[in-house]
Amino acid sequence: MLSFGFEKSTDAVAKPITIVIDVAHGGSDSGAVIEGISEKQLVQQLSKKIKSTNENVQLHFTRNDDKNLSLQERTAFINTLKPDLVLSIHINANKDTNKSGLEIFTAQEENEFSQKSTEIAQKLSSKLSENDFFKGNKLRKAPFYILKKANAPAILIELGYLSNENDFKYLTDTNTQDKIANSISEFISDLGK
Repeated sequence: MLSFGFEKSTDAVAKPITIVIDVAHGGSDSGAVIEGISEKQLVQQLSKKIKSTNENVQLHFTRNDDKNLSLQERTAFINTLKPDLVLSIHINANKDTNKSGLEIFTAQEENEFSQKSTEIAQKLSSKLSENDFFKGNKLRKAPFYILKKANAPAILIELGYLSNENDFKYLTDTNTQDKIANSISEFISDLGK
């Protein structure tokens, strides 16, 4: 069982945990595109498979279909909900086709959520590394807009490189997509325990 020190109510009923899944790109913003497969398609497919089995965890998604939302609109939606956690889901690409693997980012600049973001990122990294197709599981800091502007602990996940042959195979395979979504689902479901 994971414990992140989310506030628990002193009553018998625990305080609900609100998690926002930021589904990257959408609409005219395709993100990375390799061999006609776009980042926006893959993150939407994956996100639709993420569920909470814990009734104490409430999930919200920045988009449920192929629509274009600016970073400002996404962040406004996130901050209106005042979530306990934001997971922004992306897929990478690079001119160097040897680059591969999972990368998890937290905000580069320190803020009131930095310590919690880092703790959660480390635990999520461990959970995802249980999937043997992930390589190079790196924790990094970056000045990404969502990480800087979300008023909550926030993590950005790059689930691999579309530009890498091996990563492309697991990112486009339904079975490994299910495994990734199941790992994230188990992780977030455990947050409410």
